Amino acid sequence: MSIFVDENTKVIYQGLTGSQGSYYGRLNAEYGTQVVAGTHPKKAGSDVDGVPIYANVGDAVAATGATASCIFIPAPGVRGAVMEAAEGGVEFIVAITEGVPAHDEAFFYNDLKRSFPKVRLLGPNCPGIISPGKCNIGITAGHIAKEGGPVGIVSRSGTLTYQALYELKQKDIGVTTCVGIGGDPVPGTSFIDCLEAFEADPDTKAVMMIGEIGGSAEEEAADFIKNHMTKPVASYIAGVTAPPGKKMGHAGAIVSGGKGTAAAKMEALEDAGVKVGQNPTEAGELMAEIVANL
Repeated sequence: MSIFVDENTKVIYQGLTGSQGSYYGRLNAEYGTQVVAGTHPKKAGSDVDGVPIYANVGDAVAATGATASCIFIPAPGVRGAVMEAAEGGVEFIVAITEGVPAHDEAFFYNDLKRSFPKVRLLGPNCPGIISPGKCNIGITAGHIAKEGGPVGIVSRSGTLTYQALYELKQKDIGVTTCVGIGGDPVPGTSFIDCLEAFEADPDTKAVMMIGEIGGSAEEEAADFIKNHMTKPVASYIAGVTAPPGKKMGHAGAIVSGGKGTAAAKMEALEDAGVKVGQNPTEAGELMAEIVANL
């Protein structure tokens, strides 16, 4: 199985008529993802590579039965696009866009929780989600992912998401689903959300978790793993050498007041029974050892 998306997921691309949206929409469709519609208020009735364009998400959902949306539009418009998708009947929203204002993220995160509790948001500022061989929504290169399980991947870092997939493919280890949650301060989907879903998925036998400095998400995940997970977890935390007080890449990757350090996160995970690698390759090797003993 997989989590959140599979071969039956029908996806609308908000921004399909733009350069990035059309490029990745085409790649996702070529991978096998059901890309059934795009939206643009001024281009309704046209198409992109044969995919019909509708004026809004509601019209696209009514015409296609889509349940997911992928947002490829500039940062100032993401707040409106997220809410349009939720109001239009989409159940799973993937926001790829980087640079969304934090106050916009806080607004739609809370509005979704309050008004659309069944809607799941992934991102913003994330690479998306791939269930290898079934569905790829976002910017992950499909050829680096091996299908067939038994490992689930969740990662804050986009680049390390790809490396985790590739490390496992090099070891002939398949993946059920790989989720890039993004590194912004207000992610729509958390480590715990994914860990809980992987724990419930019968085909996922082990989990690889990629974290980074800043915030407390990894420590919270460690607590969840310690108290609620029965499946083994391997991990890598990026930013061991990051200087305190400096933002490193993601808006959420900042260490302040001695909190959010890589060392503290690694210690919390090890205390929870997680095998923690010193680099991505070592984390892949640890996962290979786990898989060999399943």
